[in-house]
Amino acid sequence: MFRSKLAAVVDGAGAVTGRDPDACDLAVVDVELPGAADRIRSFVERRIPVLAYGAHVRPELLRAAREAGATAVPNSQVQERLASFLKA
Repeated sequence: MFRSKLAAVVDGAGAVTGRDPDACDLAVVDVELPGAADRIRSFVERRIPVLAYGAHVRPELLRAAREAGATAVPNSQVQERLASFLKA
């Protein structure tokens, strides 16, 4: 359900979702996925902006995402932040 909400934000901005990490202009990463920090670093090294999100009760994961180079927000803010990324 959460992914469908994010997809709706992307669609509403006229952008396209995809799963190919080599063909993206913006990466959206769940900080709770295994290897999230490494994935974030990989995007950052390629100069791809990263929006990371996760539960507010896991501040250590959000902090690790920020340290890896992402803009990291709690789940409650990800839709709004994604919309602002897509407007830029």
